[in-house]
Amino acid sequence: MTAQEIRLCGLLLQEHFGEMVEKVGTHLLRSGAQNLRTIVQETNLSVDLVKKCLCVLVQHGACCFTSGRKGPGSPTEYRACCDRILRVLRYPRYIYTAKTLYGDTGELIIEELLQRGHMTMSSTVKTVADRLTQNMEEGHSMDYSEVSSTFSKLVETHFLQRCPPVGGAGTSGSAAPAAATSAAAAAPAAAVSVAPPTPESFPECYSVPHLSLIGRGKRQLVPENGEDQRNAKRAKMDTETHGDEGIYWQVNFERFHQHFRDQAIISAVANKLDQTSSEIVRTILRMSEVTTSATAACTKPLSANEIFRSLPASYNIPRHILDQYLTLLVDDPMEFVGKTGESGGGMFVVNLHRALANLARATIESIVQERFGSRSARIFRLLLRKRHLEQKQVEDFAMIPAKEAKDMLYTLLSHNLVQLQEIPKTPDFAPSRTFYLYTVNQLPTARMLLQNCYKTVANLIERRLFETKENKRLLEKSQRIEAILASLQASGAEPEQLSEVEEMISAPEKQQLDVLKLHVNKLDSAENQVDETVFVLESYVSSTSTS
Repeated sequence: MTAQEIRLCGLLLQEHFGEMVEKVGTHLLRSGAQNLRTIVQETNLSVDLVKKCLCVLVQHGACCFTSGRKGPGSPTEYRACCDRILRVLRYPRYIYTAKTLYGDTGELIIEELLQRGHMTMSSTVKTVADRLTQNMEEGHSMDYSEVSSTFSKLVETHFLQRCPPVGGAGTSGSAAPAAATSAAAAAPAAAVSVAPPTPESFPECYSVPHLSLIGRGKRQLVPENGEDQRNAKRAKMDTETHGDEGIYWQVNFERFHQHFRDQAIISAVANKLDQTSSEIVRTILRMSEVTTSATAACTKPLSANEIFRSLPASYNIPRHILDQYLTLLVDDPMEFVGKTGESGGGMFVVNLHRALANLARATIESIVQERFGSRSARIFRLLLRKRHLEQKQVEDFAMIPAKEAKDMLYTLLSHNLVQLQEIPKTPDFAPSRTFYLYTVNQLPTARMLLQNCYKTVANLIERRLFETKENKRLLEKSQRIEAILASLQASGAEPEQLSEVEEMISAPEKQQLDVLKLHVNKLDSAENQVDETVFVLESYVSSTSTS
């Protein structure tokens, strides 16, 4: 991992889990796998505090633990998972996708699991039902069965998966990760490796247990006896059994990434061709979304007959028109769709790796155009297409004056977007007898731009934290006044009382708050936009390493 990745991971850990967890997590990222004693010595934190920090990291999948390198009896070693920590940046996108596909219920299920790392199905259903009931009108409540149904749909489409069983060969699939997390810190010798579950290695990964959970969501009421009564009620609820004890669930990030990738491909086809072509590609991707692995180079082959039967009813396309569209997609230079056979009217696949390469190429070209102008982008596209060109050839093909072309090539070369390759005619490398060819290597360029994106996101987060810290007093005052207004409205206060409380913030302070909210919203929006570029480049780099 690079310095930019470690810096971004540290900022994400600090923002979501606090300074202590950030200190332990960053130390593990810099130092690699270490045992508990070494972590305590090098971070200068107490043993109990380090254990709690490790528990938080393991709970959220940001840290894995394995038996020591010296054998089964050696102390457990902990290793931070950089890729998993970087996924925190994409949390808003996961939640928004769940809301788009499964409504408010799906949104809250994903939000709860992301906030807590992993939960049992019964506790998730009850928590989400209570939250939905809290926002409903008086006299209405959410039934547990409705939330359970949405939870099951998320599992069926592989957006949720069971946590892997933690323990040795004799440990059953219902082992509780939370208990194992505590045991990992207290009894290091008994720990084993924790790896992301896959259907191949864990057959019950997408098996939903039968719940004996009947009822409806409850509104949150403040008890008269205070915190003691609340704790007693919680202890009583914890003793109830629903048939899924020890079966914990987590968000399947790879499945969300597949969905993002599919949407990017569909959008690219719609922009390049038309809406009908994109709907055909959407149908192919939808039919193979669960059966296609995250690292597959292409989707499962589908016949033209299967595609025709699976098209939405709103697209009343005759069969011969569908064949023409499929031929158009196969012959397109982007090669998003390929033909693998002739049976059943032809067998068609979506070339996932080729599509990611084209998406990454378009992203890189867009970055070059935004930073260096349209003429530099023309030279860059020319080198991508022709592979190797001399400076004179670049001038001729791009139809740019020699002086300008030379300046643009040097600018691109100084930013490592273009490489210069020397091919000597003789062994002495004499300049007069050497060819100097300009070229573009897409993969190293994508890796470099990916690191620049990590740096950009880290800068945006630091700026947002700085803006918030500078206006901390004003934000706290605003929150106090909002809380007072909410309590007065709940108790049915007079309008005069409400206006009197609102006047506690002066006009200049209101203006300052509005400016702050505008700046923070812009920074948040910029983070999400940069993350879209990060996703395309990450997916492309990952696909090249697996192909």
